[in-house]
Amino acid sequence: MQYSGSGDITASLRLLWGLDERPSRGPKPSLTVDRIAAAAIELADEEGLTALSMRRVAAKLGVGTMSLYRYVPSKAELIDVILDRVIHESVTHQQQAELTGETWREKLTVMAYSSRELYLRHKWLLQISAARPLIGPNALNAFNNYLGVLVDTGLTDTEKINTIGLVDGFVTSATRAVIEASQAAERTGTSDEDYWAAHNPFLEKVMATGNYPHIAELPSTVYEEAVANSFDYGLQRVLDGLEVLINSRKPDE
Repeated sequence: MQYSGSGDITASLRLLWGLDERPSRGPKPSLTVDRIAAAAIELADEEGLTALSMRRVAAKLGVGTMSLYRYVPSKAELIDVILDRVIHESVTHQQQAELTGETWREKLTVMAYSSRELYLRHKWLLQISAARPLIGPNALNAFNNYLGVLVDTGLTDTEKINTIGLVDGFVTSATRAVIEASQAAERTGTSDEDYWAAHNPFLEKVMATGNYPHIAELPSTVYEEAVANSFDYGLQRVLDGLEVLINSRKPDE
């Protein structure tokens, strides 16, 4: 697990807020923080966060490794930069949700699915702890957008923050399970088909004993259906609970 802010926190914040751009005078620089970040994101998407290094990013850009250090002090600060950069994708969808959704529930649903898609596009995101986030412009915009959705719900400020954490916590845990399942075959060398085929003779015997009647009654397709529906089912139950709380704050009509 990686932690944001593991390097020079001030240097990272200056990069995130655009305070360390190269001077505009003189020849146009061959590199920019944006170009370096884009190459780093592409590398992390292709090979994961463990493959990310200043040397690999430099090779992808066709420059010497040392030239990167004029723009980004180290890998730690680079991770901070790319984390905030990809959050921008989610911010764009959040703003669309604010415009198209009519209720807080509709807007939170769109935002949750947007976050899920972000994690699926950039699987390495879930390798970075959210326990102590570095506050860049896109992270701040995302937080502001969530608060905007909840502004007329009657929730207290503390409840709004906990609501954001609740929804995001569900999204990250549910998406992490999907990613781990998708990577299982590659990481173990055993396909899903072979994995479950190995279980079949044992399960057939134990089901025949009659000791597991409730499991035996389940149709063979139920597991696949449950997995396919698990994210929406879980999200809607979370929102159901929030709706009870929010409705309790409405004045009696």
